[in-house]
Amino acid sequence: MTRNKTAESPLRQAWIRIWGMRALYLMLLPCLIWYFVFKYLPMYGVIISFKDYNFTDGILHSPWADPWYKYFKMFFDSPYFLQLMSNTLLISLYKLVFGMLPSIILAILFHECRVMWLKRWVQTLSYMPHFLSWIIIYGISVAFFSETTGLVNRWITEAGGSSISFLGSTEWFRSMLVSTEIWKDIGWGAIVYLAAISGIDPTLFEAARVDGASRLRMIWHITLPGIRNVIILLLILKIGSIMDAGFEQIYVFYNPRVYEVGDIIDTWVYRTGLEQMNFSLATTVGLFKSAIGFVLVLGANRLAKRWGGGIW
Repeated sequence: MTRNKTAESPLRQAWIRIWGMRALYLMLLPCLIWYFVFKYLPMYGVIISFKDYNFTDGILHSPWADPWYKYFKMFFDSPYFLQLMSNTLLISLYKLVFGMLPSIILAILFHECRVMWLKRWVQTLSYMPHFLSWIIIYGISVAFFSETTGLVNRWITEAGGSSISFLGSTEWFRSMLVSTEIWKDIGWGAIVYLAAISGIDPTLFEAARVDGASRLRMIWHITLPGIRNVIILLLILKIGSIMDAGFEQIYVFYNPRVYEVGDIIDTWVYRTGLEQMNFSLATTVGLFKSAIGFVLVLGANRLAKRWGGGIW
């Protein structure tokens, strides 16, 4: 009897705590249901990777692939495999390296700005591109960077230079992808960092001001250390999705002339997997990407712990 009471005591205490916060758990319930229905239940379909899937037989009755790694081998033996991997990793790394810093700088500038009307206007203008679709952004890019009618090329030709094919050149295509994504998401990304900066104890800034610290000193010794954990958290999350180089953006922007530098895993899967109804191959590549992302998250989290960060 004593053993049962001691075993039930922690469970009872946990239930009391849960019941005391039942309103919060009730608010969390729709989010948990959404994740279960749309994130966990679809994992059942992973077995398609190991089957010769067809619509008529369905997932359960479709024959198993022979050998079981048939579609993995098909992907790895593809003549485009190395090109796809290098393009995906390079574009993702460019977006990671050059995409985080502008948002951090913009958030710090918002925090340091003392002219409130200017701060509000710039914040609004920087947030707006996030709500535009990639189709609209591509149209804006064509208006500015088209080789024949683009505004930038007009300036170049009027200055005596020759027009540049920004959107159809292998030399400029990746730069266009990175720069348009920075322009689209810089303001939206700054929101998170600005919220983290707002959570820093203001007495730290007051004490530094009394000691005669300049604004740059306060940014370096107070602001950046204060948002370090947020930077590490977002960095780990971005590293976990490094195999997703931005399908929607690239699918809208690219064309056969830039396949060499712009064709990524997702666009190849869309063409060879989904358009040709080869769902087993598409699922296999998705499983491969998820496995790589999982390993990268674990590695990045372990590395971040050395600097006092990490998710868990």
